[in-house]
Amino acid sequence: MSILIDFILHIDSHLVTIVNTFGNSTYFILFAIIFIETGAVILPFLPGDSLLFAASALAANPNYHLHIGIFIAIFLIACVGGDSANFWIGHNAERILSRYRWFRRFINEDSLAKGQEFFDKHGAMSIILARFMPIIRTFVPFVAAGSGFSYRHFIRYNLIACIAWVALCCGAGYFFGNIPVVKAHFSAIIIGIIVISLIPAIVGILKSRFSAKAAE
Repeated sequence: MSILIDFILHIDSHLVTIVNTFGNSTYFILFAIIFIETGAVILPFLPGDSLLFAASALAANPNYHLHIGIFIAIFLIACVGGDSANFWIGHNAERILSRYRWFRRFINEDSLAKGQEFFDKHGAMSIILARFMPIIRTFVPFVAAGSGFSYRHFIRYNLIACIAWVALCCGAGYFFGNIPVVKAHFSAIIIGIIVISLIPAIVGILKSRFSAKAAE
């Protein structure tokens, strides 16, 4: 876990290492990370927003020979594909869990419950809102499928969410990531991105707790 935290906090330097080591294969590696973040259900802690921001900042730097257009395309495909895989797992959860009982051990029940609560509260709009909320976005497609939501209905909201997410994160990284003050405080910026993206989830948890206490 400490390695993951270090990777997230110093994601810019780690991405430079990946680019220098793997060259064009960097596109595939970053695609896999974004796909797995939501698609695998059991790995919600992988970087998302910060990875898009940092990768796009590198693409704006001609020294690394990376293309922002390719990043936008692979990130969009990765998040749509990951959410769709997640939805499929949720739709077939009963059969999967009965056949592969070990799978349940890797699912965080508390996070799953929060995802269910978020979906119950916001309905279809939760698919769009959750895309901007780490951890929650990993479980909303899963619970949406388990709630009987049709994939045809899900994919419409999911496309809007993924396009907006990729455009915002990549646009911010590409246009602001190489500003001297941002580069000088890159780790602090990444922490800020993480904190801001977690605020809605924290507010929701606090509201639920206060409501529960008030009802007692």
